Amino acid sequence: MRYETQFVDLQAQHTAVVRGRSTADGIKDFLGPAFEEVLHVLEDQGLHASGAPFGCYTPTDDGAFDVEVGFPCSDVVRPTGRVEASELPGGRVARTMHRGAYDAVGAAYQAALDWLTEEGHVTTGPPWESYLDGPDVAEPRTEVFLPCTAAHPAHVAT
Repeated sequence: MRYETQFVDLQAQHTAVVRGRSTADGIKDFLGPAFEEVLHVLEDQGLHASGAPFGCYTPTDDGAFDVEVGFPCSDVVRPTGRVEASELPGGRVARTMHRGAYDAVGAAYQAALDWLTEEGHVTTGPPWESYLDGPDVAEPRTEVFLPCTAAHPAHVAT
């Protein structure tokens, strides 16, 4: 698959999330119940999802992942059960789109990282992905976001 990556400047977003730890094989089973739990808490608190569901997966030393999944939301959520408030960062990101199986999305991350290197940029924080289609779609779309900055900022003349 050919990936087109571009820079985008984002505003920070309130999120409601469930955090946990999972193996790669267990992520699929983690997502559904976590997303449902977040949506119920948002509804109970009179809030609403203001964007697509997302996931942030940070590899751990033991081969698993620290997982944070949820939704951007209209305001700060009050912690309830496993649901807690978080935030998607604002600032410059490299964004690319993956179409197809979720288990092949790693190619989009690699393409975006390669593009960042070619553009003279480095990552500045954990990446995340947003799910634009449900798992029942034949070729689901997944947006991949990598926070970034220039590797060598231009010198300002004094």
